[in-house]
Amino acid sequence: MAILERFTDIIKANINDLLDKCEDPAKMIDQYLRNLTEDLAEVKKETAAVMAEETRAKRMLDDNAAEIRRYEDLARKALTAGNEDDARVFLGKKQQLSEKAASLQATYDTAHGNAQKMRQMHDKLVGDIESLNSRREMVKAKVAVAKTQERVNKIGASAEKAAGAMSAFERMERKADQMLDQANAMAELNAVPVDEAAALEAKYASAAGDSAVDDELAKLKAELGI
Repeated sequence: MAILERFTDIIKANINDLLDKCEDPAKMIDQYLRNLTEDLAEVKKETAAVMAEETRAKRMLDDNAAEIRRYEDLARKALTAGNEDDARVFLGKKQQLSEKAASLQATYDTAHGNAQKMRQMHDKLVGDIESLNSRREMVKAKVAVAKTQERVNKIGASAEKAAGAMSAFERMERKADQMLDQANAMAELNAVPVDEAAALEAKYASAAGDSAVDDELAKLKAELGI
């Protein structure tokens, strides 16, 4: 049947393989669920039709078997009544129905096999959908954690770069301090040595000037009678 060929891939579908191949499991699992739900609606409709064919074939087979038994009973009754010709007619009809029974049995067997295959596909789809629904949030949680871990790794790399920059800055700062110390030392070495005698001379010269001012002040106060 064409319907069985169209849904062969559904029987062979493997959820784990599909998830392994997809780029974003969180998005793909939702899409796969939508696809399966659409497939389930069609498979359910076709399964019902195939099961109806099986029921019809079984009914035709059972009706034929019942007719065979009925004509056999009529043949018995005709013989019991002494009507051999009538019994022969009934047995002839029974023979026709018996020949038809083989064809009806074959038809039923095919219909029964088709119904079983469709039911297997239907049940598998239902199981896949239930499995995905129960695992969907878990998969999404794993994807979210993985993305967070990626961001943490990137931030960690940035932090390592910042630590390297701080280390380089500290090296430059130490080098600047060293350069400043060297410059101060050089300035100290280049300074003219202090003449201690000249410094003392200036001190005493200043003291002599202060004494002359005091003498002049005393003289002025005497003149004014202060």
